[in-house]
Amino acid sequence: MKTQHSILICLSLFFFGILNAQDAYFQTDPTLSPDGKTIVFSYDGDLWKIPSSGGEALRITAMKGEETLPRISPDGKWIAFSATQYGNNDVFIMPVHGGEIKQLTFHDTADDVDSWSWDSKQIYFTSSRYNRYSGYSIAIHGDTPSRLFEHYFNDVCNVVPHPTTGELFFNESWESKYFTHRKRYKGDFNPDIKSYNNKTKTYKEYTSYRGKDMWTTIDRNGTIFFASDQVNGEYNLYTFTNNTKTALTKFKSSIGRPQVSANGQKVVFTKDYQLFLYDVANKKTQKIAITIHKNNTLSKAQDFQVKGNISYFDISPDNKKMVFVSRGELFVSDIKGKFVKKINTTSDERVFEVKWLKDNKTLLFNQTANGYSNIYTIPADGSGTEKRITNESKKNVNLTLDSKLEHVAYISGRDELRLMDLSSFKSTTVVTDEFWDLYPPVPQFSPDGSYLLYNAYRNFELDVFTYHISSKKIINLTNTGVSENNPIWSKDGRYIYFDSNLTEPNFPRGNNDTHIYRMALDQYDTPFSSEKFDTLFKEEDKNKDDDKEEEEEEEEEDNTKNDIIITINTHGLMDRLERISPSFGSQGNAYEITKDEDIYIYYASNHDEGTYNLWRTAIKPFEKNKTEKADKQRINNGQIISIKDTHYMLLNGTINTLNVSTNKMTKIEVDATLRKNLTNEFNQMFFEAWAGFEANFYDENFHGENWQRLRDKYASFLPYITKRSQLSLLFNDMLGELNTSHFGFRTRGKEDNVYYGSRTLETGIIFSKDKPYMVERIVTKSPAGITGKDIKPGDVLKSVNGLAIDTKMNRETYFSKPSMDKEIQLVFNRNDQSITVNIHPISTGNLRGLLYDEWVANNQSYVDNKSGNKIAYVHMKNMGGGELNNFKREMVSEAYKKEALILDLRNNTGGNVHDDVLQFLSQKPYAQWKYREGKLAPQPNFGPAAKPIIILINEQTLSDAEVTSAGFKELGLGKVIGTETYRWIIFTSGAGLVDGSFYRLPSWGCYTLNGDNLEKTGVVPDIYITENFNDRLQGHQPQLDKAIEEIMEGLKN
Repeated sequence: MKTQHSILICLSLFFFGILNAQDAYFQTDPTLSPDGKTIVFSYDGDLWKIPSSGGEALRITAMKGEETLPRISPDGKWIAFSATQYGNNDVFIMPVHGGEIKQLTFHDTADDVDSWSWDSKQIYFTSSRYNRYSGYSIAIHGDTPSRLFEHYFNDVCNVVPHPTTGELFFNESWESKYFTHRKRYKGDFNPDIKSYNNKTKTYKEYTSYRGKDMWTTIDRNGTIFFASDQVNGEYNLYTFTNNTKTALTKFKSSIGRPQVSANGQKVVFTKDYQLFLYDVANKKTQKIAITIHKNNTLSKAQDFQVKGNISYFDISPDNKKMVFVSRGELFVSDIKGKFVKKINTTSDERVFEVKWLKDNKTLLFNQTANGYSNIYTIPADGSGTEKRITNESKKNVNLTLDSKLEHVAYISGRDELRLMDLSSFKSTTVVTDEFWDLYPPVPQFSPDGSYLLYNAYRNFELDVFTYHISSKKIINLTNTGVSENNPIWSKDGRYIYFDSNLTEPNFPRGNNDTHIYRMALDQYDTPFSSEKFDTLFKEEDKNKDDDKEEEEEEEEEDNTKNDIIITINTHGLMDRLERISPSFGSQGNAYEITKDEDIYIYYASNHDEGTYNLWRTAIKPFEKNKTEKADKQRINNGQIISIKDTHYMLLNGTINTLNVSTNKMTKIEVDATLRKNLTNEFNQMFFEAWAGFEANFYDENFHGENWQRLRDKYASFLPYITKRSQLSLLFNDMLGELNTSHFGFRTRGKEDNVYYGSRTLETGIIFSKDKPYMVERIVTKSPAGITGKDIKPGDVLKSVNGLAIDTKMNRETYFSKPSMDKEIQLVFNRNDQSITVNIHPISTGNLRGLLYDEWVANNQSYVDNKSGNKIAYVHMKNMGGGELNNFKREMVSEAYKKEALILDLRNNTGGNVHDDVLQFLSQKPYAQWKYREGKLAPQPNFGPAAKPIIILINEQTLSDAEVTSAGFKELGLGKVIGTETYRWIIFTSGAGLVDGSFYRLPSWGCYTLNGDNLEKTGVVPDIYITENFNDRLQGHQPQLDKAIEEIMEGLKN
């Protein structure tokens, strides 16, 4: 019997394994052996091997991190692949039939394997060592990598050699590197199939379709295969037939990364996260039947600690109990956090907020359902189940109860402020306005419960409103063109507090100079000291019964609220503002606490040392306001609750008690464990993020796509996810269907922690391509170029930090360390003399920036020489604050006394300073002034609009640089020369998820004055001039040449 039982167990496990195998998805990056009989692919972070006819897959790697992008050598002996064992993708190699794995590259940037040379001696890969990315080669014995093509902006990827012609095929666009999952993009930055022959210096463009042609793969006979979306907007397999682009498949879902066998008989690719094989001879495609034994641990419960990870809390009205939320789960405890109980809500959903009801026994909370937060109740003692109050496909958030705990106000969806009666749970929409679903305002009740106070948007800025519940009257208290944020009502009903800059709008750049203001709702006088003096001599009634006095004290707060009369005198409201917080730095999120006649306003401020801490301003009669720090820890998030005279504060995941008298906080130590499995959590995150897009994507038509249908399509793959990276892949693929920019989904967990790390110590020394240890030149302004560093071209590196060089090794190994060193010592040989140099190394990113600066400096010299120093050249790398400052410095120096300006926005990666740039460029002289007997000088000092200006753009001009270019044309400030911009311009926001994951959301579009959507049209130049890969390689500057020509011609006239 026992033997039979064991056999049954084995059989059941065997069939269970096969079932899982047949349902396995998320196989990626397949490659074929030269004879087409074997496939190697990536799955679950490892490499696997399987016969191309199908069968059982064999795991062939099990390294730390993830192994991807395998490629089998043409001689069939080796597998090259990329792996993240040391924190970023490096190139590794291993024998096809198993054996030692050898690391070939040692740089802290991503090295993505592309292909092999046909003699199986070189591996081609893409890396961002010295620019955004470019193509490199490395020998299989592991020498120093060599860059294939020069020029900082020759960004090439997907490098594949032709077997006979000497051509190297490649793509250039981001759309074929970072955003292959973005579908149906059409614009000047579309990827084409291109090649360059380093021997003959011949450049070719094989396709010119205004869409996406990419992922070239070539067989031994020179037959080219690639992917294109031309046939139906989905990536399909293509080839060239007599030099004519020909579709081989017409699938309704896209293929991924095709790879042809060297003999040209088979092409393997992914489709719907599984492997497919195309037979070149019979032109048929077949899904590969794979048996793969998974080890999916996501469904196993994991422990998570509550301590330091509380996201929301509330205190019961009797001040005896706490309720809080941690990682989307609900907990109740005593007021000191000693006795904690988890309250069972729907296990695969997320709780956001929770409130106690006045019976001290019932909880009101919101929780996701299919991605949308709805309102529920549940017994606080855990004795019952949750009861759903709302059932809507929209968010119901920012729950706020009135002082009597009889009503709750909240925001529903994008545009509804609702009021719910807590006795009947009937909800009524009281205000319809523009609230924005992603980050809606938090409504507030007046102290007497007769009004609602809230923010709503006007022209992208927040105004402060009141809604009178009985009369339904709405008053705009501020009504300005700037934002007044986070309004709260004072406890006595006389004032409104908010934070604002008062003179600068919050959009588009945000505001870093806001302060706390107090608005008097009527004209109130300050206390009189004479009246205070008179009270000293009033008889006190000493015959009060002690019990009665105690009772009255307990009821004092309620009686005070009953006595409150709200009066709003709308005349001169904005004239009755008083600044409460410091006049420098930024402050926000005020909260008022009163103690006797004293008022304490708590808020976050960075005026001290530039980081946000908790501060308060004390407002006391007959004393100057006093501002003091309440806590030293940096504030990331917070919440304050007051129950009677006890105050609680949630700061950075920990609940504290706040002693107003001493201005000190004491932690409430809550130590509990919750258990969740990642399968449920990933599902919840998927639907919540999907719902976030559904409610907030800038185009209500979703660029013509059916967002609900896409949800259902991609959700069908959720049961097959075995690791976190697959969730990222799935969600980003779904977002890619929208053909939009500024999107993304990123997620991390403890399982993604880097096992090892590496940093590259850059010196600024550029070594020879042919002699990798010989100095070729020194990068300008780099550590090696500092005055006194005796390093010259021709010097040969002999040792690094005392370690002698082995010239057969990859040079980068000597500069790769677990972390950045502060110093490095190099010894060079020069004419048989040793030259020792100490250097402070810099990061790879800093080196890339210096190389970029060299490109800018060369352009400036080029313009100076060709224009006879008449034209100023200014380049902006991006539209961030640093580059804005650089732009202004250049404009008041380089451009100040020159006759014209070229503003180069090519390759600009965007930001949010378009208005500042255009305002500066729009200045014209309007007057002159002078001292006695002095020279007349213009006002303003700088008037660039009075001079010829040309803006240069190209296909990599994107985001805010596109807004700047469009505005420049609309204002008529000059000509725009170059190619059409990227069509990558949407302003973005985003939201966090339960585990700290984040989705980036295209939130609002940018349009021309005639209504054109720049995301769809880009900016068309006035003069269309291309500058291609070969122009850059040969040092030609057709776009700059045309700009100089146009300006010089204008100066003649």
